[in-house]
Formats: sequence, structure tokens, C-alpha cells
Amino acid sequence: MLVVNEKTADSHSKIQDDATKDLEEGSQGTHKQDEQSEQQQPPGPPYSVFTDLQKRCIVFIVALTTLLPPLTASIFYPVITLLSRELNVSITEINLTITIYLIIQGIAPSFVGNLSDVKGRRPALLAALIVYICGCVGAALGSSYGVLFGMRCLQSAGGSGTIALSLATVSDIVTSAERGKYSSYVQMGWMLGPSLGPSDKIIGGLISRFLGWQAIFWFLAIYAGVVWLVAAMLLPETSRQIVGNGSIQPTAWNKTGASYLRQLSDHRRSGVVPPAPATEKPERPTTITTTTTPSSATAALNPLASLRVFRDPETSLLLVYSGLVYASSYMVLSTLPGQLERVHGLDTLRVSLCFLAPGFGTVTSVLLTGRVLDWNFRRHAARTPGVGAIPRGTGQQEYLNRASFPLERARLQSSAAALLLAGASLLCYGWTLQQQQPGTVVPLAVPLVFLFLQAAGSASAFSGLSNLIMDLNRDRPGAASAAMNITRCWLGAGGTALASPLVSATGGVGWLGVVISGFWLLFSPCVVLVFRNGPRWREEKRGKSVA
Repeated sequence: MLVVNEKTADSHSKIQDDATKDLEEGSQGTHKQDEQSEQQQPPGPPYSVFTDLQKRCIVFIVALTTLLPPLTASIFYPVITLLSRELNVSITEINLTITIYLIIQGIAPSFVGNLSDVKGRRPALLAALIVYICGCVGAALGSSYGVLFGMRCLQSAGGSGTIALSLATVSDIVTSAERGKYSSYVQMGWMLGPSLGPSDKIIGGLISRFLGWQAIFWFLAIYAGVVWLVAAMLLPETSRQIVGNGSIQPTAWNKTGASYLRQLSDHRRSGVVPPAPATEKPERPTTITTTTTPSSATAALNPLASLRVFRDPETSLLLVYSGLVYASSYMVLSTLPGQLERVHGLDTLRVSLCFLAPGFGTVTSVLLTGRVLDWNFRRHAARTPGVGAIPRGTGQQEYLNRASFPLERARLQSSAAALLLAGASLLCYGWTLQQQQPGTVVPLAVPLVFLFLQAAGSASAFSGLSNLIMDLNRDRPGAASAAMNITRCWLGAGGTALASPLVSATGGVGWLGVVISGFWLLFSPCVVLVFRNGPRWREEKRGKSVA
């Protein structure tokens, strides 16, 4: 059961006083003095009081929600022609519902992410799912184009916010030294979206054929409803703005259904009248934020908070490059069906089976990369003076702001190697799939192997980049993940729009691989600048926060 009892923080008051003194004197000390003070500090409170089992359950629940955006987008495609006939509109007008879905998908997470940073992850997630369910039910019951258009807007607004919430939730409950493994689970859902698109289309086609197109939206509503019930019963509040490291009880309305049932059962057995639930927020600390106190109690809602993330030079460079890496997957996979049909003469079912190659590549890569990132992080920490071996689940993460800790190197070393693999595999995939002359066709297995490697490399690189973005924005994870969603969706949409005309103009996907690899190389100075200047930027930001 994912309910954590409130724990007292009195035993850590001395730690808080010492940390406050460090902050007041930090601007006058040297890096060496900072490192010595860190070594002299006693072990702080745990970063999170959730057990490993509870963390896995939390991540599993939020990962279920990340399947909604890609599933909703792709399952809709098989019924476009059918909807055009039944609603008596053109296919162009039906395609407008897809366009508006993608536009809102890039905007809505900014609102949901900021709401979760201020009011909590749990209410934001439950509200987003309710909006999504309303959109599905409305689309299923509607019989006009206007209703369908409006309901697709609701679907996008509710479903797309789950991605921002998933990464923010992981940031709440795990330290940077553990983030790689846990974030890989939630990233898997929406990174698999492009690869599983044709399978979703088959599901959508079968449902609409035997049950009607309305059944597609009922299917999505039922899935989201089940996830909502699971989250309402078992998902605790994790926002550090609200519950600190999980040891502070949230307000009564923000508790899980399971906690209410357990409390009611205990009182019935004891015959004691339950006390009135506390509704006041814990007092805001006046000096520093610790892991047992909420980091803010008076923050205001600001949907534009995600745009402020771009003001940080290191984060903005990473956002642009990670968006390009993610967009490349959409460009490759959006052109794959047409090339397989043209060159190898495959039907829809066989084309869908070919998408298993990048799907398996993504799953394998994300799971392995998460563990590699954690291992490399701890390796660099052990080599850094003043840090050393990181105790499991420790709440002390001040070393992440110091220039002496090679945070960028710890996160991006694996990404650099993965990008080399992805770029080389992409070039080989393109030219082995492109038909050079009539009758000269490379066996299908060859480009599929390279497609597997390309998907694995791209997913691994994106995982390292996204983890570094979250490390740099630990105080605003919701806004940071929303900013990632903006660049990912909009660059992905632009890349997809350019991919097909490029393939048509060049006669195949060979030059597509050249163009994508060229863009990676052209924008590689973004990563080089982060490698070289990232530590200095972090130190400057730390100095401003202390001042």
C-alpha cells in the first residue's frame, strides 16, 4: 500500500542549521572549503521515505498514463475515411482534428506541469485523466464534426499532460544517482509511440470494423477510467512542494483512497471517532529547503513557467538537441511504411510486423541505458573530491550545483557514443532500403537490423539528454518536462511534415539519413558547449541562488 505515515523532522534540526550557515557563507568560500564542509556534514535525511517497492508501484502507475498520447493519436487513423463519410465532411477537415491534436499536445503540458508543481502531482494527474475521459466519451456520443473537433481538443489536453507529470513524479521520489533506472520506465511508454503506431492502427481498424468507430473512443475511455481508479486508490502525492520527501502528510483531499479505507477500518475496529483531518499546509521554511519540508507553500499558478526554463543557457541547448534526436525517430518511422510497400511489396500486416524492430530496439536501449547512466553517475561521484561514494537514497544533493562535479560528463558520455551508433546505423539503413536499380534489392533483414540499432541509439541518446535536463531543473521538474514536451512535439511535427516530401524528391530514404545525420552534426556544438561551459553555468546559478 502506497501510504506513508508522517515522520518528525526534529532530529534533523541541527542539519538544517548547519546547511543554513553554509549557504550564508558560500559566496565567500572557495570550492575547496565547500567540499570540506560537505564532508564534515552528518548524513542528512533520506531523499524519499518511499520504499523501493513503493517507488516501483508509483512509477508503474504513471507509466500506464504515458501510453495515452501515442495510443490516442495513432488508433484514430484507420477511421479517417469512415468518419469523413458518416459526418459528411472532407478528409481534409477530418485531418484538421489531427492537426489540432498535435498543436494542443505541445501546449497543454505547460499548464498541467505548472499545476502539478504548485498544487501537487496527484490532483493534476487525476484532473488530466478526467478531462481525457470526458473527451473520449463526448467523441463516442457525438454525431457532428463540431463535437468531434472539440472532443479531440479535450483528449489532447488531458492525455498529453501525463507525460510531463510522469517525469516530474520520478524526480520527486528518486535522487539523480537513481534517476536513470526509474525514468527509463516512464520514458518507454511515449518513446514507443512511433514504433507501435501501426499496431495501434490495426487495433483501431479491427474495433471499428466489428463494433463501429465509436467503439474506439469507448475503448480509450475504459482504459483511462481503469488507470484513473488505480491512481485514485493507490497513487500518493509525491510533489516536494507539498509533502517534502514524503514524510509530511498532504491535506485531507489529497490522500489516496486506500488510506481513507485503512483509516476507516482502523477506527471501526477501535471504536474511536476519527479526528478531524488537518487542512493547513506545513509552515514554509524561512532559510533553506530540506528533504523533509515542502519547498514552497505560496507558489502561484503560471502556465508560462515552462518557457522560463529556456532562459537557462545549458537547459535550452539540451532541449533543442534532444528535440532533434526525438524528431528523427518520427521522420524515419513515418516514411518506413511507404518504402517497405514500394521496395519489398509488403502488405499492411507485414509492414506492422517490421515495426517490431525499432520497438524492441527502443525497449532494450531504454532499460539498459537507465542502468548505465546510474552506474556512470556513481563512478564520477566516487572520483570527485568532496563527494565520494553516494549512500543509497541520500537526501544531500548540493554537490550537483558545484563546478567540481562533472554532471554533464556523467550524463552525456553514453549519449555521445549512442549518437555515433545511431548516425552510422541511420546511414546504413537508408541506403540498404533504398532501391538503387530495378532488381537490386537488399534482403529485408539487413535494413531492419540497422533500424533496430538506429532506434536503440536514438533512444539511449535521448534518455541521457532528458535525465540531464531534469538534473538541472530539480526545483521545477514539472516545468522542465513540459518544456521538453514542447520541443519534442513541435520539432517532431515539423520533421514529419518534411520527411515525406524529402523522400519523394530524392527517390528514397538514403538521403533522408544523410540529412538527419547532417542536422545532428550541425547542431552538435550545442552538446560541446554544455560539456565545456556547463560546470561554470551551474556554479554561477548556485552563486545567484545563494545571494
